[in-house]
Amino acid sequence: MSFTLSAADFLSVLPESILFAMGMVVLVFEMFGTGRDTRNLAYLSLLSLLVSGFALHRLAGRGITGFGGSITADPFAIVLGMIFLLVVALIVLVSIRYLHDRGVGHGEYYALLLFACGGMMLMVSSTDLLTIFIGLEILSISSYVLCGLIQGDLRSNESALKYFLLGAFATGFLLYGMVLLYGATGSIRLPEIAAAVNRSEVRGNPMIWYGLGLILVGFGFKIALVPFHMWTPDVYEGAPTPVTAFLSSAPKAAGFGALIRILTEGLGALTPEWSQVLWVVAALTMTVGNALALQQDNIKRMLAYSSIAHAGYILVALVAGGRDSLGGVLFYLLAYAFMNSGAFAVLILASSPVRERVTFEDYRGYGYVEPALALAMVVFMLSLTGIPLTAGFAGKFQIFKSAIDKGYVWLAVIGLLNSVVSVYYYLRMIVVMYMQRPTAEHPPERVVPSVPLYVAVAASALGVLYLGVFPAGWLELSVRSVTSLLAGG
Repeated sequence: MSFTLSAADFLSVLPESILFAMGMVVLVFEMFGTGRDTRNLAYLSLLSLLVSGFALHRLAGRGITGFGGSITADPFAIVLGMIFLLVVALIVLVSIRYLHDRGVGHGEYYALLLFACGGMMLMVSSTDLLTIFIGLEILSISSYVLCGLIQGDLRSNESALKYFLLGAFATGFLLYGMVLLYGATGSIRLPEIAAAVNRSEVRGNPMIWYGLGLILVGFGFKIALVPFHMWTPDVYEGAPTPVTAFLSSAPKAAGFGALIRILTEGLGALTPEWSQVLWVVAALTMTVGNALALQQDNIKRMLAYSSIAHAGYILVALVAGGRDSLGGVLFYLLAYAFMNSGAFAVLILASSPVRERVTFEDYRGYGYVEPALALAMVVFMLSLTGIPLTAGFAGKFQIFKSAIDKGYVWLAVIGLLNSVVSVYYYLRMIVVMYMQRPTAEHPPERVVPSVPLYVAVAASALGVLYLGVFPAGWLELSVRSVTSLLAGG
């Protein structure tokens, strides 16, 4: 049996190939560069992301598949790919000042971000369990290294070690679940798995259910669902702040994208069964995330538990299913990327080379010292809460409305009640900045100007407001992108 590569094979992975190739170029430049200033590598990485985005845009509407159907450049993969590229571009912008302030000359940092972005794009464009796993591992290994970037920081080292050990354990569950699915259906291709599951003799095989359960465990770790969330606050707190911003948005979006493809394209016939399990997980994830966020004084830990709660909100849409609900997932993933990346960008901009400002006490009276920066943080906190005219409100409205339309009224009610609970810890940041006086132990400090960080904060704030005021365009694009996915599932 011969296998010949065609032009379609190369085109189907062109955006990912650009990122992988440019990541290696960045590594070579770092090896032969002089000094510890990595800003040129950051700008080269931004150019790489732009070129990859252009290639992804050129694939839109062409319906290209490659490698025997294992890779597809369908609208679902293209929309998620654009989200990944945007998030990583924001992370590159917020990293320039951070690495310079801490004297971190690791140019491979930007290469790892490019590799991670390519891995995420590979995950969501794969219709084959093996290539999904390969993309996930590229993302995971890059993330482990990024968490331990600052070698002299014990918290960073602890963060990387915890993430690596627990991530390796979760990977074992995921891979074993894929093996069981292969054993029960005789295929690792999602369309063939779907065809096999529709046969009664295969559907009754218990290995199907064991495999599905283990796959949910593996992805539950990656997207921080309860009860697989315990690594999140420690890893987020110990990792460098730009890496925390990356982990809280991009890998979560990739995990949801891959999980949606597996559950709809491969296991759509089992929707009544797995939706019941995810109903309980969604309710627990929203409630536990918000309850623990209430108790935090460290903003990074608060945002970590907040990200768990938001994963629960997104899971509500996956439980509800249908084009409007799943379209709401893509809308919410972009909205969350803007508001979360912007919040972390403010934390980095407000910090100094000798002191990170990551507690609520650090921001007492900050609204009068840096009014523009504080106002941007207000926008992000209100959007995370779900206040009207922000992207967070538009995303939650779409998700909860779709859930109610599908008959999941109580799950939507639980989500709404949890959103009310979250008002306390999000508005706490606003109260501290505008209604409390600074103390001698935590004096307010003016920020050191940084053009890339200002660009990241401004772009994030504008994205939050634009999606909140004019949500129809992106929402329509998101809904259209999942239509072909459901048609093929």
